[in-house]
Amino acid sequence: MSVQSVAVAAYLVAALLFILSLAGLSRHESARLGLTYGIAGMAIALLATFGVLLDESDATAVVLVLVAVVIGAAIGLWRARVVEMTGMPELIALLHSFVGLAAVLVGWNGHREIGLGFYDADSTLGRIHSAEVFIGVFIGAVTFTGSVVAWGKLSGRVSSAPLVLPAKNAINLGALAAFVVLTVVYVVSPSLPLLIAVTLVAFGLGWHLVASIGGGDMPVVVSMLNSYSGWAAAASGFLLDNDLLIVTGALVGSSGAYLSYIMCRAMNRSFISVIAGGFGIEAAAGGDVDYGEHTETTAAQVAELLTNASSVVITPGYGMAVAQAQYPVADLTARLRARGVDVRFGIHPVAGRLPGHMNVLLAEAKVPYDIVLEMDEINDDLASTDVVLVIGANDTVNPAASEDPASPIAGMPVLEVWHARQVVVFKRSMAAGYAGVQNPLFFRDNTAMLFGDAKERVEDILRAVG
Repeated sequence: MSVQSVAVAAYLVAALLFILSLAGLSRHESARLGLTYGIAGMAIALLATFGVLLDESDATAVVLVLVAVVIGAAIGLWRARVVEMTGMPELIALLHSFVGLAAVLVGWNGHREIGLGFYDADSTLGRIHSAEVFIGVFIGAVTFTGSVVAWGKLSGRVSSAPLVLPAKNAINLGALAAFVVLTVVYVVSPSLPLLIAVTLVAFGLGWHLVASIGGGDMPVVVSMLNSYSGWAAAASGFLLDNDLLIVTGALVGSSGAYLSYIMCRAMNRSFISVIAGGFGIEAAAGGDVDYGEHTETTAAQVAELLTNASSVVITPGYGMAVAQAQYPVADLTARLRARGVDVRFGIHPVAGRLPGHMNVLLAEAKVPYDIVLEMDEINDDLASTDVVLVIGANDTVNPAASEDPASPIAGMPVLEVWHARQVVVFKRSMAAGYAGVQNPLFFRDNTAMLFGDAKERVEDILRAVG
């Protein structure tokens, strides 16, 4: 049995482990096992790659790969140790950019192989290779700049407001048309100027696509870029004749696309509408509406409400993550449950800046899985709930989504917290949410605002509860 055949078998095992990893990560209870499967699959893939390089007696390649693995592992371990949960969305966006850039570099090397005569450009195989090069570079370049812009928006280095250029849809369609034309020309006659041209077009398209999307659609953008990075990896797999890269890229690409679809359904939006602009463009139109006066409350008053309640629902958002309030929230939950209060959590599919963001935060704080419910599971119970605590959420609890047809978020499914007997909203100020849409919930008769840092206010409530 040759080393190559063993490597192929190892890649197959690694691919199966990646599939098991995705399956495991889909549920709280099996997430840790799913992560273990993923780590094992990657370890097997790396060992198989080293085995192939050693068999080919390519000492230079072995040394370069070892250096790359050591440097990459060191940076990865460092970032994993220091990153806050609030920084996870932008970190993931940045990692997607690396995949895109790698695909661009692999594609450029594929063009170099054509120039060196590894492929006959006029043969059928040569034309297929040329198409692989061109498409791989395009997908990778779009992923790279799009991910960099997403990282900037999520980290606050770039404004979350959408960029609105004249005829922006025409710009996007023009870039896609240019890509199709350039691809045909390149397949017929591969040349470096054409590759440079498509790289620049793709860089510009990736930047414009994400820059044109408002903050309210960022969870979809993250999952969309995840899909792009997968297809970029698959394109690199075709160029490198690596079955594992093809399979893994297809898994990531298809799962990311499906996740984007789920996110869009949760927001009652089409994927195309998100790419075309997203929330935020019309949001300013609703910013000057006079909803009346809001009511403020204190931590002591909220503590009294909670201790006298029989049922409480907590709906967290990105503000909870920023304040690192999940730990005192978990303590408050445990204390109320010990008093016989039925406490549950309602999670909107796009709460936070990343799909599953709130679930991870609550799991990190040891909140029991069985009381963390999805929006569809909890919405029908909100009308019979005594108290709802909205901790750092805004757009995902906005009644305008179902009551105002002119709202930018009209039709978006939300947590209908306003049906509860009493709602308490934890916020730093009365500012609009990340999507830039004002929330009439804050001015309802059954809503009270508790201002300040969410962690500090929850700790004040804990002291008052006793």
